[in-house]
Amino acid sequence: MNKTTTNVKSAFIFLVTLFFMWAFLTALNDILIPFVKELFDFGYTEAALVQFCFFGAFALMAMPASKVLDKVGYKKGIVIGLSLMGLGAFLFYPASVVVKYPLFLGALFILATGVTMLQVAANPYVAVLGKPELAASRLNLAQGFNSVAKIIAPAFGSALILTGMEGLPQEQQAEAVQIPYVGLAIALFLLATVFAFLKLPNLRDLEAVKIADAAHNDGKTSIWQYPHLLLGAGAIFMYVGAEVTVASFMVSFLGLEHIANLKAEDAGYYLSLYWGGLMVGRFLGAAILQKMESQKLLATMSIAAIVCLVIGISTSGMVAAWAIILVGFCNAIMWSNIFTLSIAGLGKFTSQGSGLLVTAIVGGAIIPFIHGMLADGIGLQPSYAIAIVCYLYILFYANKGYKIGRNL
Repeated sequence: MNKTTTNVKSAFIFLVTLFFMWAFLTALNDILIPFVKELFDFGYTEAALVQFCFFGAFALMAMPASKVLDKVGYKKGIVIGLSLMGLGAFLFYPASVVVKYPLFLGALFILATGVTMLQVAANPYVAVLGKPELAASRLNLAQGFNSVAKIIAPAFGSALILTGMEGLPQEQQAEAVQIPYVGLAIALFLLATVFAFLKLPNLRDLEAVKIADAAHNDGKTSIWQYPHLLLGAGAIFMYVGAEVTVASFMVSFLGLEHIANLKAEDAGYYLSLYWGGLMVGRFLGAAILQKMESQKLLATMSIAAIVCLVIGISTSGMVAAWAIILVGFCNAIMWSNIFTLSIAGLGKFTSQGSGLLVTAIVGGAIIPFIHGMLADGIGLQPSYAIAIVCYLYILFYANKGYKIGRNL
């Protein structure tokens, strides 16, 4: 094994830690929602601002992050992203001392800005870190660590944040986030220091990762002339919104609302199973996709998600609980399949199309907020119907939307 190969493999191992960290902190938001709801005696609308603030950062900060990376480079961009995440995590401490919700949201926005920077920097870095024909394999492997983090984070948050908070004075309830988030801040700052001194491969020739413009793009001059891409951005918006909103209110669905008669801290552990289903589904999906077209598998899993949600809304007890949990398994292949179908045939516009799809992650901010308003108005269980609407749109995209405007 030569030195170059060793350096590439070492760099990949370090970069995978970034995927783990941002997924861990993203999944921890699902614990923050019941935490702030209990802490401030909020309705679901106010509590949903946690996700609105976090995912809103993708819409507002993705393009500025790209410009920063163009100026300082990807390695420094990673260090800046980790440092912003560390700062945001640390700011949970003063927010918990004065117990002001806007301060919690401000800390969360700074943290999410750091996550956005990492998303923009780490994905292309992993893509070029080795043989081009294995880029998808490397990205799938890195994404697998997202799923691992999302399994661990809810259990971590339930044990350190939710356990025993009911009935305590507000000041003592607020203290629950201090140790977890300060600890995470220290870990993030240490990781930023490691990357500051880490020797990473030179990525000046990032154009090498772009899909070759073998086609002539049929005279098109911008991404806005590709209907299947625009519809795909809508599908990404709906998918991320559905994935996030199902998880965001799951602890309340299973515990606080007594639909499944679980304690809040126990419901948090069941949330780990939701993300566990996502991980298992990704491994199975990778095998199935070798024999099944991506749009057909996407349609199948969209229908499965709708069936699970109908059962979850119309039943109670552990039947409803497991139906909602299984939605995580249905979600497993959706991001990759929608993304691939959306950028097909873009040629020289592939990178711009990818940027548009990443911006559509803002669905994780908007759909949960609407879900929260519905939950306050008609009740939490029936409000889960909003996720059904999301999956119906994805089903449309899998059946027809991906073909519109394409020469198939």
